Amino acid sequence: MSCNLNGKELATYDVIIIGSGAGGGMAAYQLTKAGANVCLLEAGGYFDPAEPKYITQLKWPYESPRRGANTVRPFGDFDAAWGGWQIDGEPYSAQPGTEFHWFRSQMLGGRTNHWGRISLRFGPDDFRRYSLSGIGADWPIGYDEMKPYYDRVDKLIGVFGTNVGLPNEPDGFFLPPPKPRLHEMLITKAARSVGVPVFPSRLAVLTKPINEERGTCFYCAQCGRACSAYADFSSSSALVIPALKTGKLTLINNAMAREVLTDPQSGLCTGVSYVDKTSLQEKTVKGKIVILAASTCQSARLLLNSKSSQFQQGLANGSGVIGKYLNDSTGASMTGFVPALMNRKRYNEDGAQSCHIYTPWWLDNKKLDFPRGYHIEYGGGMRMPDYNFMSGIEAYNGRIADTSGKKKEAGGYGAGLKDDYLRYYGAFVSMAGRGEPVPLESNYCEIDPNRVDQYGIPTLRFHYKWSDYEIKQAKHMQETFDEIIHAMGGQRVSSAPGADRNYGLEAPGKIIHEAGTVRMGKDPKTSALNPFQQAHEVKNLFVVDAAAFPSQGDKNLTWTILATSMRTSDYIIDQLKKKTI
Repeated sequence: MSCNLNGKELATYDVIIIGSGAGGGMAAYQLTKAGANVCLLEAGGYFDPAEPKYITQLKWPYESPRRGANTVRPFGDFDAAWGGWQIDGEPYSAQPGTEFHWFRSQMLGGRTNHWGRISLRFGPDDFRRYSLSGIGADWPIGYDEMKPYYDRVDKLIGVFGTNVGLPNEPDGFFLPPPKPRLHEMLITKAARSVGVPVFPSRLAVLTKPINEERGTCFYCAQCGRACSAYADFSSSSALVIPALKTGKLTLINNAMAREVLTDPQSGLCTGVSYVDKTSLQEKTVKGKIVILAASTCQSARLLLNSKSSQFQQGLANGSGVIGKYLNDSTGASMTGFVPALMNRKRYNEDGAQSCHIYTPWWLDNKKLDFPRGYHIEYGGGMRMPDYNFMSGIEAYNGRIADTSGKKKEAGGYGAGLKDDYLRYYGAFVSMAGRGEPVPLESNYCEIDPNRVDQYGIPTLRFHYKWSDYEIKQAKHMQETFDEIIHAMGGQRVSSAPGADRNYGLEAPGKIIHEAGTVRMGKDPKTSALNPFQQAHEVKNLFVVDAAAFPSQGDKNLTWTILATSMRTSDYIIDQLKKKTI
């Protein structure tokens, strides 16, 4: 579908944006507010969490035929996650001996509709990792250049948190954080007792109103369904829909971009070729500037597929780096049982999304055997039960001790099962580490020479292996989790994964924080983009998703995608005024 509230489709647009997630949404918002005529191509359908036909908040798990199981959608039936690890007719592959899992979200707003809303700024050290450690790469920009944009994103979108004065965990403009729940208070006390700091989380959820268009959180903990009150940040509700209201945005849904078109003489972008997924017809939209925000891997795929006599390795790929240095956050987790949390009075403990507390990286990597850090996200409490609730309790048989210290057989059937559920409800906590990998040239995606998708577009083939750095980091995560659980008087509910399982390190891609395939830098020989995320070789081509990032820090990426996209948008506006592009 095409939607443009007050405007009309144009023969040539000032700007074409591919992808409506955090980067594309921010660019659409900034550029239309500045008066540019923008065309936004989105591979998925239209989505507005405030429209009744899309609302899934406050539905009970039993209203799903699968009781909320994720047999149809990767994150559950009711979650705003249109897409998945595998999409019919749109395959990808991995080279033998390697592994990568690629999650694609095809809907207006992309992954921002169902993400965790953890909104952390990169710190000064995150932009200069090579200078500090001799490993990895520095960014061509630093925190001082990014701080004004982080500040603007905080104020525009809203984020709760607390200023704590940590040097590499920059403070911001925060809304009041929600109070910690009982399990979080116990985690905080135990973690601090063993030297692990804990602070209020920083989440893109409104605990106070910031404008008339968006409501405030009512603590249903269902942000993954996209908020009908617009109280959490989703690109669709907070950026794209306001941009549509300017009358300057033409939105084309179900548009699968095939390639970026260029002029054979100048090499400049002239438009985008896409397949209309509803009619299967190939169409073209023309524009003076093209911005890629299709996601890290999809943006690389588009550039590699956009070949011509001038760009035989792919558009803007004279450096040969496009597709290379792909990296995803590390992830390892643990679930623990805490007898002190048993037999509690039951009450609504949902809260705002998942965690009200988190642990930023607190140690000096120079004193460790791995060069990058991680943060810890915590879970637990008396959440809304679903099909998954207490699943596997039988697997804990004979290994869980109650408050009397006695171990018993858990689960079973009938009244005994109900009794166990009541006693154990709220007595489990979880911990998940999310860490920074070292970007490697040997981790990459490329065009598969033997496969195309159902639209005839060549697909991606991945090559990715964790290094010893990431495996050692996961080992440290597990040791830290064990120490915190022990300090709570609890116990791990399953045996600790060992070296044979990489200490529980999730497979590459599983954390869905991929970055780095179209990296920015000062040297055109080793990077595809300049510090404003503008292609070195094609001055009217920009990339505003995480593909541009030389590294990703131990933080979640979204806040930095938003800030860098805002910065690039300001640069484009300035260059348009100067008529240099």
